[in-house]
Amino acid sequence: MSLWPDRGLWRHRDFLNLWAAQIVSAFGNRITRTALPALAIVTLGASDAEVALLAALGVAPAIVVSLAASGFIDRIAKKPLLIAMDLARFVLVASVPIVAWVGGLGMLQLYGVAVLACVAGTLFQIADQAFLPVVVEKEHLVEGNSKLGATDSIAEIAGPGIAGVLIALVTAPVAVLLDALSFLWSALFVARIRVVETPSPREPGRPLARAAAGIHAIWASRHVRPLFIAEMLGMLSWGFFAALYMLFALRELGMDIAVVGVIIGFGGIGAFAGALFGTWVTRALGFGAALLVFLVLNMGAGAFVALARGPGWDSIALLVAHQLIGDCFAVAYAIQARSLRQSAMPRKVLGRVAAAQVTMQASMLTLGALAAVPLAEWLGVRGAVWTGVLIGMASIVVVLASPVARLRTIGEAVPAPLPDGTDGA
Repeated sequence: MSLWPDRGLWRHRDFLNLWAAQIVSAFGNRITRTALPALAIVTLGASDAEVALLAALGVAPAIVVSLAASGFIDRIAKKPLLIAMDLARFVLVASVPIVAWVGGLGMLQLYGVAVLACVAGTLFQIADQAFLPVVVEKEHLVEGNSKLGATDSIAEIAGPGIAGVLIALVTAPVAVLLDALSFLWSALFVARIRVVETPSPREPGRPLARAAAGIHAIWASRHVRPLFIAEMLGMLSWGFFAALYMLFALRELGMDIAVVGVIIGFGGIGAFAGALFGTWVTRALGFGAALLVFLVLNMGAGAFVALARGPGWDSIALLVAHQLIGDCFAVAYAIQARSLRQSAMPRKVLGRVAAAQVTMQASMLTLGALAAVPLAEWLGVRGAVWTGVLIGMASIVVVLASPVARLRTIGEAVPAPLPDGTDGA
């Protein structure tokens, strides 16, 4: 009798290779996210402004790249692109410790690595979302997204801590080198996937018009469109929290930075739980009802932050509850919503749909963060946090009033028509 599970994707060779690639790569991403700023601060003595710019350059290119690349990703095989982006990140990240050891590392190189790694990472993310429906059958999409989401949550919990230990034990350059090797690992396992892809034929028209097909496909779907609108509001809300959370916890509540760091760590535990049991809840309640429950608890958890007052245990409990509940149901919601998009969208536009999602998320997060600071000066930090909560709660109304709320299963979602008016396959 085999000890290895024999149901679902546990015996799916191609998915297991994709999963193996993702596990190590997810940890590697967290190591770089911690080690690069550490290199900048400790080794190069970077100023606050230089560290902030390094962080921004690691995110901002995603908006432009997702728009520019969305059209061509759907027309090419995803597997070679995934391997190429892994190898590109291996070379980029490995260049940092190599140059550091010969004494030539500077902020310009870190800026360049941050930008190019973001470009490669964005292309990988878009292609990866379009590749999963090629690797697994439609009925296994939720299971596949759940497994990938669970391991990503584990990396979110343990990754920064592992990075800190590695930096302390072997120095930041060696930690970055280990991260570079994780991308090589990922490339090797993606190369083991045997699935045969059939890229879509080249479509006429300008690149911008082809890229717009992703938005067109989303807007033409009566089930995907409301999720897109709801997630716009959700990302706008999270932009407020991204800009104000540390400011609120440290200055408004007067908490110690170490305490806040421990509190944030509970978010990874919640995310892992959401990836594990979200599918079970969906089966029990039905897709639409479960999605609404996830959304209500995710967005409603933001109120715990706004209700906190002072540095005492009651406020710590509220912030921990926010991390546990908010992240748990954010991940549970994201897995189901992504699975619906992958199931209902035509396969030939999945890359462009993923690109539209990346562009929307990055844009709304940025807009929310930019709007939060002046609003905090006008309403106070607590008032701005409440504004973010209310914006997020508006997303519930969008989904509640849509056909999504009445779905029992993903299979009931109407396939989105292609731009030429035909149903997608």
